[in-house]
Amino acid sequence: MTDPSPPSPELFLDTVRGYQGTAALKGALDLDLFSAIGDGRQTAERLAERCGASPRGVRILCDYLTILGFLTKQDGRYGLTPESAMFLDRRSPAYLGDTVRFLLSSLLTEAFKDVAAAVRRGGTVVSEEGTLAPEHPIWVEFARAMMPLMRLPAQALVNLVRIDPSRRLKVLDIAAGHGIFGITFAERYPRAEVVALDWPNVLEVAKENARAAGVNSRYRTISGSAFAIDFGTGYDLVLLTNFLHHFDPVACERVLTKVHAALTDGGRAVTLDFIPNEDRISPPDAGAFSLVMLCSTPSGDAYTFAELDRMLRSAGFARNELHPLPPSPHQVIISHT
Repeated sequence: MTDPSPPSPELFLDTVRGYQGTAALKGALDLDLFSAIGDGRQTAERLAERCGASPRGVRILCDYLTILGFLTKQDGRYGLTPESAMFLDRRSPAYLGDTVRFLLSSLLTEAFKDVAAAVRRGGTVVSEEGTLAPEHPIWVEFARAMMPLMRLPAQALVNLVRIDPSRRLKVLDIAAGHGIFGITFAERYPRAEVVALDWPNVLEVAKENARAAGVNSRYRTISGSAFAIDFGTGYDLVLLTNFLHHFDPVACERVLTKVHAALTDGGRAVTLDFIPNEDRISPPDAGAFSLVMLCSTPSGDAYTFAELDRMLRSAGFARNELHPLPPSPHQVIISHT
């Protein structure tokens, strides 16, 4: 029987140095390095010409990215991994590089400057409302930067929710942001009419995207807080995508009660969110999301299905079904009136 491996500081060191990998990736995106490699410029010298950088700097950065797993290297020539080719080459329709404008926004990263203080307080220390302040500029950045990342979950969501295409469909998209979820329903179903709710500055982005998708004639907006604005009635579907995690259970129940009242008989609420298992540590993306909420909101959390089921039932929903949404880290709850 072999002896177990001795304790190693590797995890500690990798975590402490994690900011270096983040910064290197952002630097490569700023230089459009992945697109340059995809364009056939594979040596440090040729990449330096394309990126307006020094050959030495490019060589060091490319070697680092190879160590991280973003690039390959053979005989001094760099190549893209399949993932980098799909998600980091600007010419790819699945390009995700612009999401760093939101994910690495100072408005968001500032919330992690003092995690200990957030833990002591039990919520964000950036301001009283954190990222939930009315018309916070971070949500415009979110709407502009994150739509490419949400396109695939939106398509998967539309595939999941069964709709009779012969019937009229009225959809309310709460905290619509970029609007891609409601827009995707409108693209799939010609008889769908979508009402998007968000702050007025964010809705300008959603309206731009609706025009680009050719569904603007069936797309209207109402601006304001989901807790204060009148939703209206007669909705067949209400979409709650990445919304409930920002608030405590009492606030969630308040808005869910409004949602229930806005639905027609037989209508459904569709909640897409990071939903951890009961252990709260799996799956990893969903479990880890609680820390994001701790640091950036006053009282948000990543709720388990059991917790969301209780909130939804308290709001009047009779039955709630949990569905995975691969390959997205999100899961979906379809709630029936």
